[in-house]
Amino acid sequence: MGGLFVVHAERPRTLLIGEDAGIASIASEAERLRATPPLTPNGEHWKPLVLMGSDVPFPFRARPSSIIVPGIPPGVIACNPLLEAHGIPNRLATRSDFPGCFDGLVTGLAEAWLASLGRTELAEVEIFACGPAAMLEATGQLATRYGIPCQEAS
Repeated sequence: MGGLFVVHAERPRTLLIGEDAGIASIASEAERLRATPPLTPNGEHWKPLVLMGSDVPFPFRARPSSIIVPGIPPGVIACNPLLEAHGIPNRLATRSDFPGCFDGLVTGLAEAWLASLGRTELAEVEIFACGPAAMLEATGQLATRYGIPCQEAS
C-alpha cells in the first residue's frame, strides 16, 4: 500500500508531524500505518504518534484525548477525534491559545516528546513531516539533533 513516506520495520515508532495544509496528509499517513500488516511474525504493529499544529482553527473539532501518551507535557490533551476513535495517539499545538493544545509550535511539542525518550526508544523513531517550509526546516533540525531519520513532504 503506497503513501507519501517509506516505512522501515526497524523504526516502528513513527512520529508524524503535520502543520496547516500538511495536517490532512499526515492524518492519511497515520491511517495507512494503522492498516499496515504487523511488522513481525509475533504481531508487533506500528506505533505512530501524530502531532499537528495550526494557528488558525483546526479543520476538525478538537476534543480531549483518552489515550495517554508518556512524554507529552501535562495539560496537552487536545486531539483529532477521528484519529482518536481509531486508536491513534495524537496531540495538537498552537500559538493561538486553543484549549488543551500545546502552547507553541508543533516542533516544540515534538521536541518535548523526543526529549522524554531513552536511547533505545529513540533508535526506533522515524519522523514523517508534511507542512510549510519553515516547519519542515525546523523538523529536519530536530531530527538531526536527535539522530533520527526524517522524511519530508510539502
